[in-house]
Amino acid sequence: MSLKIINKSDLMPFVANMMGEYEVIGPVANDIGFKFATLTDASQVRLNYNTTVIPPRKTLLPTQETLFSFQKDMLAPTFDMKWRVLLGVHTCDLHAMCMLDEAFARGQPDTHYMKRRATTTIVSMECLDTCDENSFCKSMNTLTATSGFDLHLIQLGDFYAVDVGTTAGEALLANHAKSHEATRAEIALLDKTMSQKWSKFPVRLHLDGKDLPALMGVSYKSPLWEEVGKRCFGCGSCNIVCPTCYCFDVRDEVSMDGKSGERYRIWDSCQLDEFARIGSGENFRKTHAHRLRHRFMRKGKYIAEAFPGHQGCVGCGRCARACLVDITPVGVWNSLRQDHA
Repeated sequence: MSLKIINKSDLMPFVANMMGEYEVIGPVANDIGFKFATLTDASQVRLNYNTTVIPPRKTLLPTQETLFSFQKDMLAPTFDMKWRVLLGVHTCDLHAMCMLDEAFARGQPDTHYMKRRATTTIVSMECLDTCDENSFCKSMNTLTATSGFDLHLIQLGDFYAVDVGTTAGEALLANHAKSHEATRAEIALLDKTMSQKWSKFPVRLHLDGKDLPALMGVSYKSPLWEEVGKRCFGCGSCNIVCPTCYCFDVRDEVSMDGKSGERYRIWDSCQLDEFARIGSGENFRKTHAHRLRHRFMRKGKYIAEAFPGHQGCVGCGRCARACLVDITPVGVWNSLRQDHA
């Protein structure tokens, strides 16, 4: 829509002003790195941060969420209608959230997700240098973004270029920030910075992300799955930290007298033994190898085919960092590519 400029010295007042009207969630430091959390003071936000342990999808799809409460003769849906600003989202996570939007809007839209998404304004952040030693966003084509955000920040020395993506972003900026239209000199600096950033990101994956569906299609019976499956603990850490995983279990909790209760959903993991077990006791994915293959097929093929234009992996590197036995997408996919070279 337009390109605005915010001086670096005016960014914290912008955040503070937003906090006066919205719940502002952004990256903050903790004992093990960074996490997305509700800000209580503007000074807490860290826009120059390494990838968080848990992705920002938890803002739109909480780890546990009440769907409705019920009594003997009444059912009351529960919706979270709080207005939020999600600040400092890396472009890899932004691509993941766009995929989630598609997944939850298609067919019968997920009302809880869609209502929360409608009340969330996204202010994303351009990465100008690699943020994690395990990331491979360059190969997955998620190193930058042209849509999916309301506002997008690119730091250029003492100021930020702000790409205004929506009318909601335009209003947020107009009402809460001191900004001006970008000058020719500022636009030239932005163009130079963006053209130079690509060389700063290493190529760790030896193929382009768009070629993964074809590779996975010929790799279903690869012996690599048994080999890697022997190392897998089946702990589900990779699912929990993945920005594109969205499977959940639905449970009921009923009072002791049976007169009231609630139905809620909670994150689930396809790497757990009981995930594919049905009522008769049969398990469609009995072994670690079967479950691990399913995860990689989801990330490399199934999601891309189900939601054209989106990918099941955005190259953030979180699962590689979380895995206790060093099973990584880069390692697996590079091995498969070598096998089929």
